[in-house]
Amino acid sequence: MTPLALIMIIIAYLLGSISSAVLICRLKGLPDPRKYGSHNPGATNVYRLGGKGAAGLVLLCDILKGMLPVWGGYFLEINPLLLGIIAISACLGHMYPLFFHFKGGKGVATALGALAPIGLDLTGMLFGSWVITILVTGYSSLASMLTALLAPLFTWFVKPQYTLPVAMLSCLIVLKHHENIRRFFAGEEKKIWQRKRD
Repeated sequence: MTPLALIMIIIAYLLGSISSAVLICRLKGLPDPRKYGSHNPGATNVYRLGGKGAAGLVLLCDILKGMLPVWGGYFLEINPLLLGIIAISACLGHMYPLFFHFKGGKGVATALGALAPIGLDLTGMLFGSWVITILVTGYSSLASMLTALLAPLFTWFVKPQYTLPVAMLSCLIVLKHHENIRRFFAGEEKKIWQRKRD
């Protein structure tokens, strides 16, 4: 591993550690997303707590956290495997943020941003899969997990050299959803439009 790649991995983690959900909720006077709703500091929970505007800002910031370091690594000609590690590092920062007591979100939007530099075709397929699953089922968590599972297959069709790092990232996303899986089978998982403040 080159020093440049190591620096990019560290930058990706630190950037990922900036919890946009917590900061935007503070700016808008909303409840702390780590303590209310699903207790997850992500766009879906912020939507339940504060509506579309706040959730949209969180979604945009979380996407950029993954996109910027990976795009930077891409332009610096870092090899595909290390680019994958940079993407994973950004998502780990989001999931276990250094600046917020290591209590973060699921990393879905950050992962989408990290995969965007691979190509607009891949981004479109991933976003399309997520939207279709949401429209059919109403479950954000199910849409996220299904999209994560499809991501390596889509990547193999688009740019096969990125399949392994994308598969690693997908495993991380699914593992982070273990509580959602438990709630889903227990019949306790809430649909995206169910808003709750307690």
